[in-house]
Amino acid sequence: MAEARSAAALSFQVTHDGVSVSYDQELLRDIWHAFSRQYKRRTGRFKNNFLAGTFPANGFTFALVVAAISIFSVFRRDLSFGIVPFIQTYFIHYIFGDGILGQSLSVLLSAAIVWFLLIQILRLSLKALLSYKGWMYESVGKPVSTPTKVWLMFLHFISKASPMLHSFQGALPHLPLPSLDETVNKHLRSMRPILNDEEYADLEFLSERFRRGVGRRLQRYLMLKSWLSSNYVTDWWEEFVYLRQRSPIMINSNYYALDTLNEHPTTNQAARAANLTWASLQFRRLVDRQEVTPFSISPKSKVPFCTMQYERLFNACRVPGVEVDRFLVCDDAKHVAVYHKGCWFKVIVHNGKRLLDACELQYQFEQIIKGDYEPSNAERHVAALTAGDRTHWAKARKSYLGSGVNKTSLHAIERSAFVVILDEEEQRWDPNDSSRLDQWASVLLHGKAYDRWFDKSFNLIFTKNGHFGINTEHSWGDAAVTAHFVEWILVKDIVDEGYDDKGNAMGAPREKIEPERLRWDICEEGEAAINVSLKVANELISDTEMSLLVWTEFGKGLIKKLKVSPDAFIQMTLQLTYFRNQGKFSLTYEASMTRLYREGRTETVRSCTVESSNFVRAMCDPNKTREERLQLLHQACEQHQHLYRDAMCGKGVDRHLFALYVIKRYLEEESPFFDKIFPPTYLLSTSQTPLNQCDEEMKGLSQEQRLRLITAGGGFGPVADAGYGVSYIIAGEDTISFHISSKKSAANTSSKEFREELQRSLRDMRALFLSTKKTD
Repeated sequence: MAEARSAAALSFQVTHDGVSVSYDQELLRDIWHAFSRQYKRRTGRFKNNFLAGTFPANGFTFALVVAAISIFSVFRRDLSFGIVPFIQTYFIHYIFGDGILGQSLSVLLSAAIVWFLLIQILRLSLKALLSYKGWMYESVGKPVSTPTKVWLMFLHFISKASPMLHSFQGALPHLPLPSLDETVNKHLRSMRPILNDEEYADLEFLSERFRRGVGRRLQRYLMLKSWLSSNYVTDWWEEFVYLRQRSPIMINSNYYALDTLNEHPTTNQAARAANLTWASLQFRRLVDRQEVTPFSISPKSKVPFCTMQYERLFNACRVPGVEVDRFLVCDDAKHVAVYHKGCWFKVIVHNGKRLLDACELQYQFEQIIKGDYEPSNAERHVAALTAGDRTHWAKARKSYLGSGVNKTSLHAIERSAFVVILDEEEQRWDPNDSSRLDQWASVLLHGKAYDRWFDKSFNLIFTKNGHFGINTEHSWGDAAVTAHFVEWILVKDIVDEGYDDKGNAMGAPREKIEPERLRWDICEEGEAAINVSLKVANELISDTEMSLLVWTEFGKGLIKKLKVSPDAFIQMTLQLTYFRNQGKFSLTYEASMTRLYREGRTETVRSCTVESSNFVRAMCDPNKTREERLQLLHQACEQHQHLYRDAMCGKGVDRHLFALYVIKRYLEEESPFFDKIFPPTYLLSTSQTPLNQCDEEMKGLSQEQRLRLITAGGGFGPVADAGYGVSYIIAGEDTISFHISSKKSAANTSSKEFREELQRSLRDMRALFLSTKKTD
């Protein structure tokens, strides 16, 4: 249709009077605006990439270099290390001669070369500066060491140069490769709490054979890769952990996040969807312009983090393949894809001249909600393909959605900015009825299997009564970036924009654009393929149990009085809960980030340690005193914090072993050690949702406004068939939320029972503190 309209915009006709030219002025203007927008975007992107690549230098420093070389040239002094006479003699002389113009061009070109070389030296120095990690191991509450003070002073000075989103990317250090001995020793110690003496002795023997034998050869290959790549593990991690996995990504990979708990700004579904869609597009604009701060994770210490993942947040989609998927990122998207009552729509968000206002988006959403549509069965369920087996989806995509209107509609979804889901049911949080939040979390995690496009980078999900949630595909990035994005748009929605007294988006539409319904023509074989995926997805959904807990009896405020890390405190509580629930210790996964390094993603903190198991046993031993338990708690928390810091600093165990295992598979080596330990089975998989990444935006908010923005965080499905998945967020001084998942088919797990045991453990931990307080 667009091609036909473009052709009709300008036409020629030969008549007796000559050549007659007719044109549609308005359409030509629209074409010009589209061209102009693309030109401006590409020019702006080039400019921003150049500025980010030359940070912390700028135009002023270039002018200083030019001025210095010019002034000294007048006095017959050469600051260019011979570059000016070389360029003048061998290049400029033959074109412009030896006059003023030639000399000026020589100085200008030489200054550019010197400036560029100085930038490289400066950025190498910055990389060396950022390689310092001593600040990570500074004890809280104790005086900061002199090296860390100097280091922080330099970083503070550099931050004054107004860095852009990607300013530090080229200066971030590469992820360090741990020594083989160090990793094997750490792995062995992490297995001690879950193995008996005989099993541990066997693992010791295999570990020593691996260390002295094939492990050294694998380490040499991995060392070579670490020298030749920005990050020795990330590309393999994304390929083998995500893109090569053939099982459904719904529940198994995708994760979700919830709306605010204490604030429900409007019950108007279209208005809430419009405001948050508009806010999301504003965040996309910030990313495009590189105006998101690279300090977003740690604003107080001004430590830069890798920002690679932000580039894959918008206009992106995972595309299925028979053996391996790929991740598609489009340069631009002027629409979002919308699903409602079994139909897919294309909603324009940019008219070629400007982003549409929230009230103009609300008009389009209202037209969709009010519409009377009768979708076919295949049309209603087509998105179930994204919830099923990946190989089956890849074959069905090529066979049944690869041509005609199906291909056009498929591309409209995959190449959209993101997906908006307008659900037909209401959801809410009821402090007196935990099942309501359980249901809401389940809806966000998997929905009905066919009402989410699980391949998209994210789906914004809006309930009938105006609540919000998000479902996120995992291969492109991790929860920290999603949490930052969600926190930002919620501040924009609730605090900055708001709604009128009728619950509508603010303002009046300047333009009313009708949404376009996407058409499908799916044959019977295609419908059968959809039903195969739907059956697989429904079986997965029926086997998943979600239980949530919003704990308000105490929070971060009380934990800090114990002088332990809140995260370590929660991890010890989870260890206690798991031991009481299962009667044993198991390998525990806690995600930590490695974004202090270029292209860093995550590392595993093995939270079940010798120290944590000693503490848990003391809590279960009635003969132990509170003082003994408290001492063991401090030891366990200190060890946990040490492991967490090691993981963030590239000294973890799991990613190193994973990379060695990939090389072992490539070389087809035999390794009884890997046969024994790989892949590791984490029966307790945990993750903390980061908070307060928008300090700049929230700086002027009162305590009451901040309470309005408290969320329950997000969660994920069970990682192991017989294990638990637990996500948590320490949302305030008196609020901690937990998301617990497990499989109903497992005889040894129950999310509801774990939640009950978790409440008991939290009260026991609080009693430990309160009793200590009384004796002080």
